Amino acid sequence: MPELSRFLGISIMMYFEDHYPPHFHAKYNEYRAAISIDELKILDGHLPARILGLVIEWAELHKKELLQDWESVKKDGKFFKIEPLV
Repeated sequence: MPELSRFLGISIMMYFEDHYPPHFHAKYNEYRAAISIDELKILDGHLPARILGLVIEWAELHKKELLQDWESVKKDGKFFKIEPLV
């Protein structure tokens, strides 16, 4: 499971051979959520509101890179790190 980014205690990951629609996983302490890249909405799981806001803010800035990583991970298992939220 590639870790694409890490910031403020939040890990952003994608799983190899994951299901559609394109999404990423966010982990913060005991909380986990799968978030769609296109709609930036939780597909599964839960994050505290403040953390979800940070994750969505980050994802809005890096939507193009997230989609590129999704395609690359699906195609050949390669991924590229994405800058953290600062």
